[in-house]
Amino acid sequence: MSDKTTCNWPGDDPLMITYHDEEWGEPVHDSRQLFEKLILDGFQAGLSWITILRRKQGFLKAFDNFDPEKIARYGDRDIERLMNDKGIIRNRLKILSTINNAQIYLTMEKEKKGGFSEFIWSFTGGKTIQNEWQNTDQLPAATTESEAMSKALKTKGFKFCGPTICYAFMQAVGIVNDHNSSCFRHAELKIN
Repeated sequence: MSDKTTCNWPGDDPLMITYHDEEWGEPVHDSRQLFEKLILDGFQAGLSWITILRRKQGFLKAFDNFDPEKIARYGDRDIERLMNDKGIIRNRLKILSTINNAQIYLTMEKEKKGGFSEFIWSFTGGKTIQNEWQNTDQLPAATTESEAMSKALKTKGFKFCGPTICYAFMQAVGIVNDHNSSCFRHAELKIN
């Protein structure tokens, strides 16, 4: 057991602890990694994050390592294959939205220098918001920035990207640092 002070939300699940200690809140600027994380956050809607973490390898296998070029070309056979894949969340709307979102992602990557990553980070001016929460109860479900991101993504045609999903995504990819201020990760991720 570590002597480090940490957020309380991972509990004692080793998978959640590893996710908290090594991944959650780490700034991600790679467009494809951002795409993957947004899709996984969309699949989380209505579920707990541990459900997604436990099936992450299944998602990677089922969705060709989240290769947007491949996903964008999925057809009826792929949809049926995914609907029968016990390694993922078998929700037809979420599967269809993943295909749709991959197509839009590819368009965005071609449209503008910086592509999807620049777009995603634009809601905070390209910088991580450094919050100073004392405990998890203070965390908001959505913010002005996540509402703006959600609206902009929906305008482009993305699905499963409401303000709450966008805020969870922003936390996961380090657009906001929402580790408790006393957590060892808060200081590690704080950018001066």
